[in-house]
Amino acid sequence: MADIRSTEKEIVEEFELFDDWADKYQYIIEIGQKLPPLENQYKTDDYRIKGCQSSVWLHARSENGKVVFEADSDSTFVKGEIALLIRVLSNRLPSEVVSAELDFIDAIGLRQHVAVTRANGLAAMIKQMKLYALGMQSPVEK
Repeated sequence: MADIRSTEKEIVEEFELFDDWADKYQYIIEIGQKLPPLENQYKTDDYRIKGCQSSVWLHARSENGKVVFEADSDSTFVKGEIALLIRVLSNRLPSEVVSAELDFIDAIGLRQHVAVTRANGLAAMIKQMKLYALGMQSPVEK
């Protein structure tokens, strides 16, 4: 599996194929449509990300020492955002998730082209993913 920076670079290259933000926006929705459905047992307030205008549920588990994320949203666009984050951060060591810079977000223009409430929601999703990873770090990694 490619490292985080390589995965981010792939995403940036994919978004460079689009000329305008409307096409990028549609692509994000399409990415979200490919996200596997989240089991209903995780669509509860315990897994809901606070700070998102839309409902976003995020579940994380440890598998072979790596963090595996699953998520869903009632917004097609937000589902695409979380799908991008999962693509970059899932199946990584907890320390990699915690230290990830996520430069691709600004490189593809995501933060600049969404409303303030959406940008806050994106920040809340990232924060929750990093908190899950932090909780999974071994004492040696911390």
